[in-house]
Amino acid sequence: MKSLQANGITVCYDSLGDENDDTILLIPGLGAQMIRWTDPFCLSLVAKGFRIIRFDNRDAGLSTHFTDAPTPDFAALATAIAAGRKPDVPYTLDDMAADAIGLLDALSIERAHVVGRSMGGMIAQLMAGDHPRRVSSLASIMSSTGNPGLPSAAPDIMAMLTRRAPHPVDDEEGFVAHGLAFATRIGGTGFPIDREAHRAMILEESRRAYDPAGFGRQIAAIAATGDIRPRLASIRVPTLVVHGRDDALIPPACGEDTAASIPGAELLLIEGMGHDLPVALHQTLVEAICRNAHRHIGK
Repeated sequence: MKSLQANGITVCYDSLGDENDDTILLIPGLGAQMIRWTDPFCLSLVAKGFRIIRFDNRDAGLSTHFTDAPTPDFAALATAIAAGRKPDVPYTLDDMAADAIGLLDALSIERAHVVGRSMGGMIAQLMAGDHPRRVSSLASIMSSTGNPGLPSAAPDIMAMLTRRAPHPVDDEEGFVAHGLAFATRIGGTGFPIDREAHRAMILEESRRAYDPAGFGRQIAAIAATGDIRPRLASIRVPTLVVHGRDDALIPPACGEDTAASIPGAELLLIEGMGHDLPVALHQTLVEAICRNAHRHIGK
C-alpha cells in the first residue's frame, strides 16, 4: 500500500491490475477502511479487465486523521441543522469527494468508474454530480441521498452504532464481540455473516488504525452535508444502485430514493442482503458493476 498528497491531506491507497486498463475507484463506508474491499473482490474486478484503486477516507485507516479537531457535539449539530444554520464541523462529504478527485489527479487518472458503499456511495454520488468529467460510471451500494423524509435505522441499531466499544488494546475480545454483534444485527437473513472472516477483518482494521473520534467526525460530515438530491439530477453517466431488501441500517427505501433521484439509474434490489457485501454475492455485484461500466465504454 502507498500514500500520496491529495487535497491537502495524506491519502493511503492501493492499486491492483494493469495501469493501462480503465480504472474503478472503490470508496469505503462510514468508519471502514479500504481493506473492507477485500482482495478477492478486487481481483475479480481486475480479472474483468479493470485497474482497481481502493483508498482510506480521511479519518480512517492510514490516511490523515483530523485529531486536532474537536469531537463533534451532536446535539449542537442537530440544533443547527434544524434551524437551517451551517453546522460547525471539521469537514463535509464534499471535502471527502474532493479527496477522491485529488487522488485521481495525483495518479494522473482523467476519468474513473466510481463505486461507493454506504457513506462511500454518497461520496460517489457527489463526485458524479459535481465532477461529471471525472466519472465514467457510478455504482452506489447500500447508500442514501440524505433525504430527511426517508426512514432511519431502528433505535437499537443507532444505539449499537454510536455506543463506544471496548478499547481493542484493553479488551480485544470485548471489542470483537461488539463488532460481531453489530454486523449480525445489520446483516441480511439470506446471507449469515462468516463470523471467523468478520472477526479477522475487525482485528485487521483495529491494528491498522483505531480512531473512534474519526468515526464521529465522519458521522458529523454526513449530517452536515444534508440532502444531496438536487445535485444528483444532473448526473448523466450510467448509474447502478444496489441495495439489500434486508438492510436494517439504511433501509431499502433509501436505495429506491437514490435511483429515483438519478436520471436513468438502474436499481438492483437483492433479496436477503443486509448492510454488508457477503462473499456469496461478490460475483453478482462484480457482474453488475462491470455491466454498468461497459454501458459507458460502449458509447
